[in-house]
Amino acid sequence: MDRQLAIRLAAFDWLGQQTAVHGDVFPRTILEKGFIFESERVSLIAPQGIFKPKMLDLPLSITTAPRGPYDDSFDGQGFLIYKYRGSDINHRDNAGLREAMQEKTPLVYLHGIVPGKYLATWPVFIVGDDTDAMEFRVAVDEVRFLQPSEGEALETMEAKEIRRAYITSRVRIRLHQRSFREKVLEAYQTQCALCRLRHAELLDAAHIIPDSHPQGDPKISNGIALCKFHHAAYDSLILAINPDYVVLIRKDVLLERDGPMLQHGLKELHDTKIVLPKHKMEWPDRDLLDMRYQQFNRAA
Repeated sequence: MDRQLAIRLAAFDWLGQQTAVHGDVFPRTILEKGFIFESERVSLIAPQGIFKPKMLDLPLSITTAPRGPYDDSFDGQGFLIYKYRGSDINHRDNAGLREAMQEKTPLVYLHGIVPGKYLATWPVFIVGDDTDAMEFRVAVDEVRFLQPSEGEALETMEAKEIRRAYITSRVRIRLHQRSFREKVLEAYQTQCALCRLRHAELLDAAHIIPDSHPQGDPKISNGIALCKFHHAAYDSLILAINPDYVVLIRKDVLLERDGPMLQHGLKELHDTKIVLPKHKMEWPDRDLLDMRYQQFNRAA
């Protein structure tokens, strides 16, 4: 196997292993540390957005910074758009991606969600280059197609584009979901707004209005950080949060007699106020809370 490809496959394999530990949102420190290949350390990220380790001839990763200067989006066909580095179309990093496109070289895409955390997607390919708009077109694929079987090797270009467009569209959904979670948890300082539990693995970003609803936008003001227990109770309309940010427990549950979890985990929250984000613009939207509160009243 070509050594350059072997390094990339090792990077993809390492990312897969790390996903089992961190999920697909990686701390920057993990990406900076990277992995060992033939006694040499290979990092996956650097201060520049287009990164080429010394061991490789072409870039290994492309990165977008949260709230950074480079805008990334999706085009009308659902493919990712990645902006050039700077204003020189022939900058060595831009030239490197252009060559990666010509050589059909697989890369890693790291989308900055919140400071220090990145959604990792791999393998991705540069499939278009618009020098007027100063941006590249990026498609996502699956690792198994890097070494296709005999039947897959005969795949038409049109079939490949359709497959990559579908896979990239799934990444778009995943990106919105992960961005919502990480931004909501960051706003609430990684704690449940009701019980203050701080274990991130036990926390969710609960939607006030579901994302399937026309008003269920994936924005911080439509979310509340809740532990999995209180998230389930909120979704089941056992508890509500009114527009004044007061927690209310359903009357029939207040009258129940059960163990300490019911008493301390739910009943004692009745008539208490939730923990709110530091910035008022990130507080739960009162109108959305009221919509959800009316559902609770009807259920009660």
